[in-house]
Amino acid sequence: QVQLVESGGGLVQAGGSLRLSCAASGRTFSSYALGWFRQVPGKEREFVAAISWSGGITYYADSVKGRFTISRDNTKNTVYLQMNSLKPEDTAVYYCAADQILRSVRAGGGNYWGQGTQVTVSS
Repeated sequence: QVQLVESGGGLVQAGGSLRLSCAASGRTFSSYALGWFRQVPGKEREFVAAISWSGGITYYADSVKGRFTISRDNTKNTVYLQMNSLKPEDTAVYYCAADQILRSVRAGGGNYWGQGTQVTVSS
Protein backbone atom coordinates (compact mmCIF):
# COMPACT_ATOMS: atom_id res chain seq x y z
CA GLN A 1 0.00 0.00 0.00
CA VAL A 2 1.06 3.56 -0.72
CA GLN A 3 -0.62 6.51 0.96
CA LEU A 4 -0.43 9.85 -0.84
CA VAL A 5 -1.18 13.25 0.69
CA GLU A 6 -1.20 16.39 -1.45
CA SER A 7 -0.62 19.90 -0.15
CA GLY A 8 0.24 23.36 -1.39
CA GLY A 9 -2.96 24.29 -3.15
CA GLY A 10 -4.60 27.66 -2.70
CA LEU A 11 -5.80 30.85 -4.33
CA VAL A 12 -3.43 32.73 -6.62
CA GLN A 13 -3.76 35.47 -9.20
CA ALA A 14 -3.24 34.79 -12.87
CA GLY A 15 0.46 34.88 -13.70
CA GLY A 16 1.41 33.70 -10.23
CA SER A 17 3.03 30.49 -9.04
CA LEU A 18 2.30 27.63 -6.68
CA ARG A 19 4.20 24.52 -5.74
CA LEU A 20 2.22 21.40 -4.95
CA SER A 21 3.68 18.59 -2.89
CA CYS A 22 2.63 14.99 -2.59
CA ALA A 23 4.06 13.10 0.34
CA ALA A 24 4.04 9.32 0.21
CA SER A 25 4.20 6.71 2.91
CA GLY A 26 4.03 2.97 2.83
CA ARG A 27 5.95 0.80 0.46
CA THR A 28 9.17 1.76 -1.30
CA PHE A 29 8.54 5.18 -2.77
CA SER A 30 11.52 5.17 -5.07
CA SER A 31 10.20 2.19 -7.03
CA TYR A 32 7.04 4.02 -8.09
CA ALA A 33 6.33 6.27 -11.03
CA LEU A 34 4.25 9.29 -10.03
CA GLY A 35 1.91 11.65 -11.74
CA TRP A 36 -0.26 14.71 -11.30
CA PHE A 37 -3.80 14.99 -12.59
CA ARG A 38 -6.50 17.61 -12.26
CA GLN A 39 -10.25 17.65 -12.38
CA VAL A 40 -12.89 20.32 -12.69
CA PRO A 41 -16.43 19.49 -11.50
CA GLY A 42 -18.44 18.02 -14.33
CA LYS A 43 -15.38 17.21 -16.42
CA GLU A 44 -13.16 14.18 -16.76
CA ARG A 45 -9.91 13.95 -14.87
CA GLU A 46 -7.05 15.32 -16.97
CA PHE A 47 -3.42 14.22 -17.10
CA VAL A 48 -0.97 16.98 -16.14
CA ALA A 49 2.49 15.45 -15.68
CA ALA A 50 4.28 12.21 -14.84
CA ILE A 51 7.76 11.24 -13.71
CA SER A 52 9.63 7.95 -13.69
CA TRP A 53 10.92 6.29 -10.53
CA SER A 54 14.38 7.76 -11.04
CA GLY A 55 13.19 11.18 -12.16
CA GLY A 56 14.98 10.75 -15.44
CA ILE A 57 11.86 10.65 -17.61
CA THR A 58 9.08 13.21 -17.47
CA TYR A 59 5.92 13.79 -19.48
CA TYR A 60 3.65 16.82 -19.63
CA ALA A 61 0.29 17.67 -21.06
CA ASP A 62 0.56 20.16 -23.91
CA SER A 63 -1.52 22.63 -21.92
CA VAL A 64 1.12 22.93 -19.19
CA LYS A 65 4.39 22.41 -21.09
CA GLY A 66 6.84 25.19 -20.38
CA ARG A 67 4.88 26.37 -17.34
CA PHE A 68 4.78 23.36 -14.99
CA THR A 69 7.66 21.22 -13.76
CA ILE A 70 7.35 17.85 -12.05
CA SER A 71 10.16 16.64 -9.83
CA ARG A 72 10.72 14.20 -7.01
CA ASP A 73 12.93 13.78 -3.99
CA ASN A 74 13.20 10.10 -3.14
CA THR A 75 14.99 10.91 0.11
CA LYS A 76 11.89 12.77 1.26
CA ASN A 77 9.32 10.46 -0.38
CA THR A 78 7.82 13.49 -2.06
CA VAL A 79 6.85 14.52 -5.58
CA TYR A 80 6.40 18.16 -6.51
CA LEU A 81 4.59 20.14 -9.16
CA GLN A 82 5.96 23.64 -9.67
CA MET A 83 3.32 25.69 -11.44
CA ASN A 84 4.31 29.01 -12.97
CA SER A 85 2.45 31.51 -15.15
CA LEU A 86 -0.83 30.18 -13.85
CA LYS A 87 -3.99 30.79 -15.82
CA PRO A 88 -7.64 30.76 -14.72
CA GLU A 89 -8.11 27.58 -16.76
CA ASP A 90 -5.63 25.83 -14.44
CA THR A 91 -8.24 26.03 -11.69
CA ALA A 92 -9.04 22.48 -10.56
CA VAL A 93 -8.55 19.91 -7.85
CA TYR A 94 -5.09 18.45 -8.32
CA TYR A 95 -4.39 14.82 -7.49
CA CYS A 96 -1.21 12.81 -7.37
CA ALA A 97 -1.07 9.16 -8.36
CA ALA A 98 1.45 6.36 -8.05
CA ASP A 99 2.03 3.12 -9.89
CA GLN A 100 4.99 0.89 -10.53
CA ILE A 101 4.49 1.31 -14.28
CA LEU A 102 5.05 4.78 -15.74
CA ARG A 103 2.76 4.27 -18.72
CA SER A 104 -0.04 3.30 -16.36
CA VAL A 105 0.38 6.55 -14.45
CA ARG A 106 0.52 8.52 -17.69
CA ALA A 107 -2.69 6.86 -18.86
CA GLY A 108 -4.46 7.75 -15.63
CA GLY A 109 -4.49 4.22 -14.28
CA GLY A 110 -2.38 4.64 -11.16
CA ASN A 111 -2.98 2.15 -8.37
CA TYR A 112 -2.80 4.76 -5.64
CA TRP A 113 -4.32 8.22 -5.42
CA GLY A 114 -4.28 11.09 -3.01
CA GLN A 115 -7.31 13.02 -1.82
CA GLY A 116 -6.57 16.11 -3.89
CA THR A 117 -5.77 19.76 -3.25
CA GLN A 118 -7.71 22.71 -4.66
CA VAL A 119 -5.96 25.23 -6.89
CA THR A 120 -7.88 28.37 -7.79
CA VAL A 121 -6.47 30.96 -10.19
CA SER A 122 -8.26 34.29 -10.28
CA SER A 123 -8.25 36.53 -13.34
